Amino acid sequence: MKKHFKTSFLLVLFVLINHTLSFGQLYEDGIPEFTRADTLRGALSPLRTCYDIKHYHLDIEVFPEEKTIKGSNQFLFKAEKDFGKLQFDLFDNLLVDSIIYKGNLLPYEREYNAVFIKFPSTITKSSIDSFTVYFSGTPIVAKNAPWDGGFIWGKDNNGIDFIATACQGLGASAWWPNKDHQSDEVDSMLLTVTVPDPLQNISNGKLLKTEKPNDKTTKYYWEIKNPINNYNVALNIGDYAHFQEQYQGIDGPLEIDYYPLKENQNKIEHLKTNVITMLEAFEHWFGPYPFYQDGYKIVETPHLGMEHQSAIAYGNKYLNGYLGRDNSGSGWGKKWDFIIIHESGHEWFGNNITAKDIGDMWIHESFTNYSEALYIEYFYGKKAGQEYIYGNRRGILNDRPLRGPLGVNYSGSGDMYLKGGVMLNQLRRIIADDTLWRNILTGLNVDFRHQTVDYDDVVDYIIAKTKMNLAPFFEQYVLQKDIPTLELNLLKDGTAEARWNSEVENFEMPIHLGIRETEFQKINLTQEFQKLPWNNIHKDKLLIDTFNYYINVTYL
Repeated sequence: MKKHFKTSFLLVLFVLINHTLSFGQLYEDGIPEFTRADTLRGALSPLRTCYDIKHYHLDIEVFPEEKTIKGSNQFLFKAEKDFGKLQFDLFDNLLVDSIIYKGNLLPYEREYNAVFIKFPSTITKSSIDSFTVYFSGTPIVAKNAPWDGGFIWGKDNNGIDFIATACQGLGASAWWPNKDHQSDEVDSMLLTVTVPDPLQNISNGKLLKTEKPNDKTTKYYWEIKNPINNYNVALNIGDYAHFQEQYQGIDGPLEIDYYPLKENQNKIEHLKTNVITMLEAFEHWFGPYPFYQDGYKIVETPHLGMEHQSAIAYGNKYLNGYLGRDNSGSGWGKKWDFIIIHESGHEWFGNNITAKDIGDMWIHESFTNYSEALYIEYFYGKKAGQEYIYGNRRGILNDRPLRGPLGVNYSGSGDMYLKGGVMLNQLRRIIADDTLWRNILTGLNVDFRHQTVDYDDVVDYIIAKTKMNLAPFFEQYVLQKDIPTLELNLLKDGTAEARWNSEVENFEMPIHLGIRETEFQKINLTQEFQKLPWNNIHKDKLLIDTFNYYINVTYL
């Protein structure tokens, strides 16, 4: 999730401060000195790669008065090799009450937030097996959700409990036991949640049934048929109204469910308008909504919002813009509800296509930030979308690379949002073929459907489709914190030469240049000076497409 300027600028700083507080001493480049706990959480050790999660049955009961939980999670897995020991994850402030395997108690050890279990005999490669973890306790309370993770224990305006979970970055193991790494999405899931009456629980997937364990509680059965990442699994508990409709999408009828609080049910048209226009625009740009089997829900929450798969968390107060503001300053950002459009964009980039490591979260956030401009373009034209993207530049910090260090559960710079969107708009200009560009966006969602990916997967895919040498471009804008400088040298004979100044070895990138009263030309420049194809060039007549290219410009 997470967003924009001026609010965005402050939020990015908040996120960075939170990262600083979560780790040890910072190095000079702003990256912390990582600990053993960070590696246990972020790395793919043999104790995690030895098994592939196939299905969870998470059964949980929530006690609002005590702010506690208890429950169990059954791990159904396939053995990737012969092994006798594995790691799963549960934050150490929660109790492991017992672990049951084939009817017997399993011994376990804990180190920080990792739990290690040893089986009585070898689990053989390719076998399907399972164990169940029983747990309880008081989960972490989010101090400022969704930018930090945990439970949100709130009240609505009528004093009724209003509860949600949000745990992106922090990890789903903050409130339930699982293999807490983005690389291994569970194939399917049954989520059963018991809450006191008259509260309702709304979670991911489709509601199979409810039942009454006793005269004071109701149990909700939610079935998730598509692969889902752990951090997307969510509880939303409150006094909800329910509206339903069908959208005739690319893959047929899509079931849409709206869950505003009862106190806000008269604002349902705001949700419907934004959701239907979002689906129309994003199915055009990205292809079919990726989770027709699980439907699409939007659920009001006591926090601002999060991309919880098939159950988008919504807390933007039924306002257009970002809490009523257009942080781009372009005017286009107040014509639609930021949280509905942004968080729903993650259904394609983040939930359908998921980064294997949090260090590659730029894949989620860059494409989803750019989806906001594509939404604008679909309804208001290409220039409007470009103006929105250009306005976002004022929130870019250029403080760290978009990609973070891998294997330690640490993301890159908050620039992955605004700078990432600007980068993709620039890439489209470089490609200069809108049909191909749209095919790339839809193709990513087809070829990587319900998969986890990394930097190389995405970059290699785009290079293959464009047949362009874009490796230096991605290295500059994703792996480096600075942007390249266009150096121009106006010569005495009226001609000019240009080159790139970049820390990336053998950097090259096209740039659209021109002179007044002529069309822009796409000129491929390297780090060596190259003559520009005009005579009688004057500084005031040379045109540089800095509207679409995010670069520095220097005259020598």
